[in-house]
Amino acid sequence: ITSPVAFDILPLKLQPFSQSTPTGLDCVGWKRRVSAPVITDGALDKTALTDDVGSEEDLYEDFRSSNHRYGHPGGGGEQLAINELISDGSVVYAEALWDHVTMDDQELGFKAGDVIEVMDATNKEWWWGRILDSEGWFPASFVRLRVNQDEPMEDYPLKVEGGKEDDSRRFGMGQTTKDQMRTNVINEIISTERDYIKHLKDICEGYIKQCRKRADMFTEEQLKTIFGNIEDIYRCQKKFVKALEKKFNKDHPHLSEVGSCFLEYQTEFQIYSEYCNNHPNACMELSRLTKVNKYVYFFEACRLLQKMIDISLDGFLLTPVQKICKYPLQLAELLKYTNPQHRDFKDVEAALNAMKNVAQLINERKRRLENIDKIAQWQSSIEDWEGEDVLVRSSELIYSGELAKISHPQAKSQQRMFFLFDHQLVCCKKDLLRRDILYYKSRINMDDMEILDVEDGKDKDFNISVKNAFKLHCRDTEEVHLFCAKKPEQKQRWLKAFENERRQVQLDQETGFSITEVQKKQAMLNASKQHHAGKPKAVTRPYYDFLMRQKHPTLPTTLPQQQVFMLAEPKRKPSNFWQNISRLTPFRK
Repeated sequence: ITSPVAFDILPLKLQPFSQSTPTGLDCVGWKRRVSAPVITDGALDKTALTDDVGSEEDLYEDFRSSNHRYGHPGGGGEQLAINELISDGSVVYAEALWDHVTMDDQELGFKAGDVIEVMDATNKEWWWGRILDSEGWFPASFVRLRVNQDEPMEDYPLKVEGGKEDDSRRFGMGQTTKDQMRTNVINEIISTERDYIKHLKDICEGYIKQCRKRADMFTEEQLKTIFGNIEDIYRCQKKFVKALEKKFNKDHPHLSEVGSCFLEYQTEFQIYSEYCNNHPNACMELSRLTKVNKYVYFFEACRLLQKMIDISLDGFLLTPVQKICKYPLQLAELLKYTNPQHRDFKDVEAALNAMKNVAQLINERKRRLENIDKIAQWQSSIEDWEGEDVLVRSSELIYSGELAKISHPQAKSQQRMFFLFDHQLVCCKKDLLRRDILYYKSRINMDDMEILDVEDGKDKDFNISVKNAFKLHCRDTEEVHLFCAKKPEQKQRWLKAFENERRQVQLDQETGFSITEVQKKQAMLNASKQHHAGKPKAVTRPYYDFLMRQKHPTLPTTLPQQQVFMLAEPKRKPSNFWQNISRLTPFRK
């Protein structure tokens, strides 16, 4: 399954928070507007929420008996709106974000960009749809509803003979069809942004604020794990929506110039990286807590008191991940309906590229964090390890391979395996009998080194003849390390790898990338447990199962690849780094 855009992003699901649908129906209208008690700024009333087992359940039952329901029984306002439209005879179209390749005759296959008529959206995960004469089930996360439901199947603007645009179709006060489509996209951006702010406010005030009042139930570390930096995101988005509203032309929305707002906030949007990286941990912590009724009823009481729609906390916490991935899609659609002569065209074009870069940066950071587990497992397989862990200073394997190391004073040559990480070069020795076992020998601090290319012939420092050689020279101690590769192309790859290592270190400094001490310790702990077990453990997926635990029993029995929640990696050439490591280390004891 391939992504239709240059970077791989999370397939968008329908936002679980209240928002205006592309058809113009405001889903917040489905909420019953009734009064509810309000939690004061002081501690929670001990008669309502106490430490006694079942007290939160009693409160929850009181709410249920009082009909304090703030959502349709089916849950998910937008999904309800879709089904209402379908049942009323309206045609609802969705646009495919991903290729859906299937061999199941009950599933509907399609390519990215195809337009699908949604015929049944009762199930949250799988919808029933039609393309031409074909009907079948398809994953809801593979599509997004079209902003312009009334747009014909062929792209606007219509073309007439001679290649000129047909402006004969107009809406209202001389607006062309394209202007009307741009109005729809602008209105969607503004309305969903306002609803998103409301959603973030509900999380911060409805959940976090109340959780902090219950120190007997939550530690600050737990709250940081569950909610991440969502309060920082809330503050950022409040400023962003104000900037958008200043650029919004209420009388003529199609004339609005919003591209500059995205350009102004592209750097601040990088805070989503921390949230996205933490989200799996949040889901696992929630999964652990909700096994206890006390927490289940507390979270539900928070939702009801804040008058939030009928979505569980894990659903609310998913929306920031979806939001940052949705911006490039919205901007791409806005650019589609913006004339090149429009004053906003260049800014929208630049904003689209900027938000793609933000999404790519988030993807790259997530990939780096996933790599630390591999690095920890690699280190745990190395015999006789000495000194600090690799993860103390490094988070990326740049290159690896075999080199001859020449040492003073006898100019003795030794074949060694070298692993170049950011900030350090680790040297290992192969076992004489079992060549897949490595022994730790030494490491070199790359921050103090400069790389010197050595010509073939006699080296004056070591007084020996060398071929395919290079040196690492320490600026502070004047220490010199001489290395020889077997072939010229191997030498060039190493020289290039050293350049990449310095470039990676500089980029990390510029973007502020770092790994927390908790993440490092957890990675090493997991690797240690796996190593002592004697063989790799079966992969458990509590995070994925947590998100995908419900599925209609009559629907297809297999979930497509893209249905599993993750921020996909940017596409890159296949790398044999970790394949080399797996051949040289006892991963499969």
